[in-house]
Amino acid sequence: MAKYKAYPEYKDSGVEWLGDIPTHWQLIPCRAAVSHIVDKNHDGKIQNYLSLMANVGVIRYEDKGDVGNKKPDDLTKCKIVKKGQLVINSMNYGIGSYGMSPFDGLCSPVYIILEPRRNILKRYALRIFENSPFQKHLATFGNGILEHRSAIKWDDIKGQVIPLPSKDEQKTILKFLDHETAKIDNLIEKQQQLIELLKEKCQAVISHAVTKGLAPDVPMKDSGVEWLGEVPEHWGILPLQRLLKKIEQGSSPVAQNRVPENGEYGVLKISSIKNGVFISNEVKTLDSVLQYENRFKVKRGDLLVTRANTPNLVADACVVNIDLAHPIMMSDLIYRLDTKTMVNKNFLCSWLLSNFGRLQIKMDARGSSMTMAKVSQEHIKSWLTVLPPLEEQSEINFFINVEKEKLIVLISKAELAINILQERRTALISAAVTGKIDVRDWVAPETQGVEEPEEATA
Repeated sequence: MAKYKAYPEYKDSGVEWLGDIPTHWQLIPCRAAVSHIVDKNHDGKIQNYLSLMANVGVIRYEDKGDVGNKKPDDLTKCKIVKKGQLVINSMNYGIGSYGMSPFDGLCSPVYIILEPRRNILKRYALRIFENSPFQKHLATFGNGILEHRSAIKWDDIKGQVIPLPSKDEQKTILKFLDHETAKIDNLIEKQQQLIELLKEKCQAVISHAVTKGLAPDVPMKDSGVEWLGEVPEHWGILPLQRLLKKIEQGSSPVAQNRVPENGEYGVLKISSIKNGVFISNEVKTLDSVLQYENRFKVKRGDLLVTRANTPNLVADACVVNIDLAHPIMMSDLIYRLDTKTMVNKNFLCSWLLSNFGRLQIKMDARGSSMTMAKVSQEHIKSWLTVLPPLEEQSEINFFINVEKEKLIVLISKAELAINILQERRTALISAAVTGKIDVRDWVAPETQGVEEPEEATA
């Protein structure tokens, strides 16, 4: 934060995570800044159920899509939320699951509802809870196996001290943060858009290569399949069953959610297969070596397909491209496709990942819940695929790998840029609300035109 000046004088806060604060700032417990609200929907009259999404905030349940927890059948146990109140997911606060509600409604009974008091502007209170060092400090009071799932309670929060400037200074800090974070958010959005365009480009490259080949002037023929269109004249079109020796499904042993160490055996998670990439550390450790079944051992060159997952990821495929450090077996949620010699596994994998492969998968995916879809072995066998000569399959696969690598490099650079921007955003908020930088004289550049959001009345 070298770009910004510090306050002229500081005093020791006596709080380890906070350090020094400006001399004229107050140090108060959270209960003096926000009150804990525990109103329940006992009569069941309120029906507007709200959700809290990490790094998004409070939204209407119907707007969140098919992710996260489901709306409870019994709304009488839910907490009442009013517009302008702070909502914190007691389980996921550490990963950004908090926000100020823009609606009146209901929320989960495990959420913490806070009403800012008159000495603090509502959106400034939100910035306090957005402060990363404060989040990390509160996480130390939580209980749970996973850090981001360590539940915190109001009793953990209420006695924690926070620094508080005057209301006028709060307004100035808010204007500064609104302007600067808006610029950062805009840059992040542009990088995210770039990533999506690059992913679309990658998908287009794969889909074109596995349906049209690499030669631009090759004679074409009507595939006879409406959604496939024309393919090279010398290519075959046939069901996947004719390309397979067999399909194997893994086992479901008892396992610990950690990566195996020396001498231990493991089982693959479905998360080991993601967007065509094999992720070798997405593995659980078997409770007992006796559970290991060698016939399900995962080896370099295996073509793996997920049996069950979310609708967008079910039947995701990859080819294992490394030798595994530990004996690892397939789980029951993963298929292994053993192909005949006429098929290059990497080509077939690319076909499954193409728009045409995914179209068939989406048509066949079944499930009792929209959050978990499944495909059967019979589905896989029935899917149509194209079949170029084996040598041409290898050429196409090489071309796809080269082009994908170029795009992956660009995607990685964009992701790195996003991480840097997010870190700057986090650091800026922390510096401003803890008094590490003095923005009292800050004036928004007239050329930027960032509107000041309205402050909800206290």
